[in-house]
Amino acid sequence: MFDTVIVVDWSGGNDRGPTPKADAIWACVARSGTPEAPVYLRNRQVAEAWIGDMLQAERTAGRRVLAGFDFPFGYPRGFARAMAGSDDPLALWDWFAARIEDAPKANNRFDVAGAINRSLGTNGPFWGNGLKRDVDGLPRTKVGYQNPFAERRRAEKLAKGAFAVWQLSGAGSVGSQALMGLPVLARLRQRFADDLTVWPFQPLDAGIALVEVWPSLIAPEIAAQTMPDEIKDAAQVRVLAQALSALPPAEMEAMLADGDAQEGWILGLGHENALRAALTPGDPVPPPLSNDCFALPPGVAWTPVDEALALLQERLTPVARVETCTVQQALGRVLAAPVTALRSNPPRPNTAVDGYGFAGGRDAGVHVLPLTDGRAAAGGDFDGTVPAGHAVRVLTGAALPAGVDTVVLQEDVTVDGGRIAFNGPVKAGANSRRAGEDVAAGDEILPQGRRLTPADLALLAAVGVGTVQVFAPLRVGVLSTGDELSEAGSDAGATQIYDANRPMLLGLLTRLGHEAVDLGRVADDRSALAAALDGALDGAGVDAILTSGGASAGDEDHVSALLRDAGAMALWRIAVKPGRPLALGMWNGTPVFGLPGNPVAAMVCTLVFAAPALGLLAGAGWQAPQGFEVPAGFEKSKKPGRREYLRARMRGGVVEVFRSEGSGRISGLSWAEGLVELPDGAAVVKPGDPVRFIPWGGLGL
Repeated sequence: MFDTVIVVDWSGGNDRGPTPKADAIWACVARSGTPEAPVYLRNRQVAEAWIGDMLQAERTAGRRVLAGFDFPFGYPRGFARAMAGSDDPLALWDWFAARIEDAPKANNRFDVAGAINRSLGTNGPFWGNGLKRDVDGLPRTKVGYQNPFAERRRAEKLAKGAFAVWQLSGAGSVGSQALMGLPVLARLRQRFADDLTVWPFQPLDAGIALVEVWPSLIAPEIAAQTMPDEIKDAAQVRVLAQALSALPPAEMEAMLADGDAQEGWILGLGHENALRAALTPGDPVPPPLSNDCFALPPGVAWTPVDEALALLQERLTPVARVETCTVQQALGRVLAAPVTALRSNPPRPNTAVDGYGFAGGRDAGVHVLPLTDGRAAAGGDFDGTVPAGHAVRVLTGAALPAGVDTVVLQEDVTVDGGRIAFNGPVKAGANSRRAGEDVAAGDEILPQGRRLTPADLALLAAVGVGTVQVFAPLRVGVLSTGDELSEAGSDAGATQIYDANRPMLLGLLTRLGHEAVDLGRVADDRSALAAALDGALDGAGVDAILTSGGASAGDEDHVSALLRDAGAMALWRIAVKPGRPLALGMWNGTPVFGLPGNPVAAMVCTLVFAAPALGLLAGAGWQAPQGFEVPAGFEKSKKPGRREYLRARMRGGVVEVFRSEGSGRISGLSWAEGLVELPDGAAVVKPGDPVRFIPWGGLGL
């Protein structure tokens, strides 16, 4: 029915500034179940212009548009006639448009509401003066409040948690959103007078349909699919736009068959299951990266390592989809949502040893207790209660029978017929485990973004978790470039070298937990490179690409040139050694990391820059390298200006570095067990001085 869906999260407040913030205006465009990146609109003037231009562009392209706004389109019966002299709610829109004055930093909504209350001779229906000054006729609270109309529309009575349209300030002040939003919609109706209708007030026989939406209809699904660090308002418009645009036509028709032609209606109310089904549970579509996410600030030339890392961390967001898998399949996967314990561990009090159980502790001295018939064993359930002053045989892991809270080891007990004897003191609760002393039911046991280890799988199983929400593995393509390259094992020409980067990078990606995709080699030919990148997206379906070679600014540096021609490339001259400029760009919305061709520099740049960035794209969050200070077993003097990474390993309690710093010495990578990181400034290192050593494990390998 509709080619394009636009969902807008509105605000009744003032300009929120240039930096994206919560409680502002956010919008998202989606087509066929695929949303674009949410758009931040700092004030209503910017929003009105953006929405109008977007509607115009979509109609020019021949696409039919459903535009949803999250504020009420109508009021309880009688209000429109009392104000505008007509039951037509659209007449009320025009009435508001003639009276509401709006600027980025101020508006008159409270004064208009006070004037309405006074015209009705009451202190209602509006309430919630959010100004420091008093407004005649507009109460600040509902104390002594009188409303001549119904408190809620029929839709709000059915929508659990929906707020009344009369509230103008505080949490849930949709009244202000409606007062400031309806004039905008009235002007859109004028702009597209011959091609716009409003549901459910008019037949949907035009190219643009305005509808009222409420993201909270699918609040759990939105919460589950909110990306780490994503602003809630942005997630709301993204997920709801995705759901509405993915609906089968029959489901959309069923939703549009509902409504109230006087009060308005929330699209999807009563059809929440259809919206959830349209999201394909466990397989949400993440927001795409913007094409300028790698752009450096104006005037930046050489970028310090920490600044480069901060820019990557700030600008990248997860792109991996979410899916459900069993615990048995979850090793190495990244959690897309926190996991809580379904039951306690241990679920019941139990014994930690083989022995004899009884109630309470015992003082010093000899203690003799009669034995109760039977025993408690792991997996069994003792029938009955152990009487006070009696003991019972218990085996390791058994649930403690009723009447037992303390256990004495069998090695400390003498059994004589139906009695046991042991020496005290024995502390109450000895050799037993409390229910939930490890984990209590409902506790969060693993956070979102954790890459699951074998120990994590044991914890999940122990607390009854059988399936988890995880990010799909990030598919990362590896492409080598250069006429000089030859495949390992082949007959290389005299002027050729073997491609060492591709197997190294594929191995690094696998060890980092990603799905490595071999994209092969491509010659120094721009058209061939473009075709290879297209094939990586269309055929291999990769989420990111690592290239090696051609990343600088020379005649044969086709990676950087191609990305620059595409209008989405930044050549980052990072102050790092080893390493040359790092070409970062976007190819049809997919991030490309253009690494140096030298294997040593390629590996260092991958571990220092690409690895944490890919982890963030994969949903694991930003993982900083984990190193520690150790005594140096070498001498080194460095100039200021660049951070240096030396191939290193630990021997005899000190860290030693490879005999040569030459970036062509590939053998040093195999020799090393990690990197020594030397600071940006000048440094003189002597044997015994503390230096920072980052083992391969601290870099995620």
